[in-house]
Amino acid sequence: MFVCICERVRECEVRSAIRAGARCEDSVGEACGAGTGCGSCLDRIVDLIDEENADTLVAIAV
Repeated sequence: MFVCICERVRECEVRSAIRAGARCEDSVGEACGAGTGCGSCLDRIVDLIDEENADTLVAIAV
């Protein structure tokens, strides 16, 4: 599924950028281009950052 239509960036690409160290919308944009067009996907990018960070915290706790 596309997260960013303007730049044609898929969810898996955004998640990969986050797993590689992107921690905010700007760093995701620098890594894969998502969120650098009209900005309508920024809320979804933040949600993905939160999801990936929550998954990381759970994995660390286990």
